Amino acid sequence: METQNQAPKKKNSTFIIVLAVLVIGGGAFGITKYIHAQHHEETDNAQVEANVSPVIPRVTGYVKEVRVKDNQRVKKGDTLVILDDRDLQIKLEQAEAALAASEVQVSVATANTTAARSNIASSSANIGAVDAQIKAAEVNVWRANQDYERYNNLIKDHSITQQQYEQALATKQTAERQLKVLQEQKEVAARQTNAVGSQANATAESINAAKAIIKERQAEVDNAKLQLSYTIILAPEDGELSKIYVQPGQLVQAGQSLFSVVLSNDVWVVANFKETQLDKMKLGQEVEVHVDAFPGKSLKAKVTSFSPATGARFALLPPDNASGNFVKVVQRLPVKIEFENPNSQPEVKQLRPGMNVVVDVHLD
Repeated sequence: METQNQAPKKKNSTFIIVLAVLVIGGGAFGITKYIHAQHHEETDNAQVEANVSPVIPRVTGYVKEVRVKDNQRVKKGDTLVILDDRDLQIKLEQAEAALAASEVQVSVATANTTAARSNIASSSANIGAVDAQIKAAEVNVWRANQDYERYNNLIKDHSITQQQYEQALATKQTAERQLKVLQEQKEVAARQTNAVGSQANATAESINAAKAIIKERQAEVDNAKLQLSYTIILAPEDGELSKIYVQPGQLVQAGQSLFSVVLSNDVWVVANFKETQLDKMKLGQEVEVHVDAFPGKSLKAKVTSFSPATGARFALLPPDNASGNFVKVVQRLPVKIEFENPNSQPEVKQLRPGMNVVVDVHLD
């Protein structure tokens, strides 16, 4: 009977020991978690991010050649895609021909200006010659008037014959008419000089207009060359290509995204913390990043910036709390976390945008 009474006591003592161990272990775990929570903030709502540059053609055309493959690593300036450039080559030749024609127009306008200036010099010389003739004619008129006055006095005394008097009068009238003719010739020559001068000014202005046209045609040539250069699509930066969606012979439009280049110069983490977790978080705090792809690895990083608005605010249809159906939901704020000394952490170079990570921010 004593043996039968002692067996339940052993079971009860074992149960008590196990219960005590569980209580102590649970308490220790809870205390550890509580202490950790006072000095850390964690979230698994985080992913690796990197700069992704789309490859976009600037001109419309048919794909002539694709020189890259899926997931290929490229360097900045490497040729990715070549478009058919025959249409743009013709436009360049047309622009160059128009430029040559405008240069010829400048040469013609310059020659016309030179000829007009020569005509001005000739007209000025004619005016000078007429002036000399006018002066000589004025002398003749003065002498003829003097002779006529003398003969007019002599005819009254009948000292000369009527024929001599009439000859002096005819000489006077002839000299006056010659002076008048020369004066009219001078006026005509002056008008011609003014006309030639106006023509010279017009041709000089035409030179300026032709030079302006040359600049316009040169701009068209430069633009045609620029458009032609766009038929060769180059890598914008060092990185790795995504899936190639274009094939030779395909028509692509200007502004159409062909594929993307994931830039390999920098990666970081964007962690979406609850707004209730941000009280003690500050810039520069140390962060441990645990990547799902590398279990057991802890990468060193730090908090570098906070988003100016919550993720919901940047959504395509942000919530409108004024609609009357408001339900309070804890919002999340994107926090940018950058790796410290990425060159000394080889795992950083193996990270790819979109990888899931768990971040632990040290609040102290």
